[in-house]
Amino acid sequence: MDINSDMGEGFGAWDMGNDALLLDYITSTNIACGWHAGDPARMKKLVELATAKKVHIGAHPGLPDLVGFGRREMAISEQDAYNYVLYQAGALQAFVNAAGNTLHHVKPHGALYNQAAKDIKLARGIARAVRDLGSDVILYGLAGSCLIDAAKELNVPVWQEVFADRKYTKEGFLVPRTQAGAVISDESEALEQVMSMSKDGKVVAIDGSEIKIQADTLCIHGDNPHAVEFAKKIKAALS
Repeated sequence: MDINSDMGEGFGAWDMGNDALLLDYITSTNIACGWHAGDPARMKKLVELATAKKVHIGAHPGLPDLVGFGRREMAISEQDAYNYVLYQAGALQAFVNAAGNTLHHVKPHGALYNQAAKDIKLARGIARAVRDLGSDVILYGLAGSCLIDAAKELNVPVWQEVFADRKYTKEGFLVPRTQAGAVISDESEALEQVMSMSKDGKVVAIDGSEIKIQADTLCIHGDNPHAVEFAKKIKAALS
């Protein structure tokens, strides 16, 4: 299974996560493109590190919300979604090309990701942008969501994403971070969820119900202070 992590989510003098070390335990990196976090210097550095370590490079575009870290919902149109993703991913793609590499995927961030998971129009805007970045560029989207439907509709390569440290609703969406219990802090519980999704194709929702899920790529959040150790354990367990 592909293991991905959101990276480059500091800004200016502010750092977040231990990206350089985490690159040793994942297979794909999603690099922030400057709107919810990140900046050109971080983008360039991470592209070069990931290229050297042979880690797949993806763009992690978000809403124009640096203060809110891209986690606040915005009323945007399908065309807005297309423009936002193409603009940000295109900037990262330029750094990737300059490093002699190719853009592997696009994974939307935060509120943009969660809104598009439930809104087929926003999902189509994102899928169109990914298609226009190149025929081989993959869209990473929440398993079973509108992002998957839109990608299939537009013949865009797609990998269904699952989360190690997030709880799911009975409908298969991520429980909002504002709700108690949305984030799994216990590593053993998170590891158990990972193994259930990867081996059995199912996950226990926050209400106790069991839902089917397809797991092509697994997200480990790089801003978790224990992300590196957690990634080591997940990689060993999956191996």
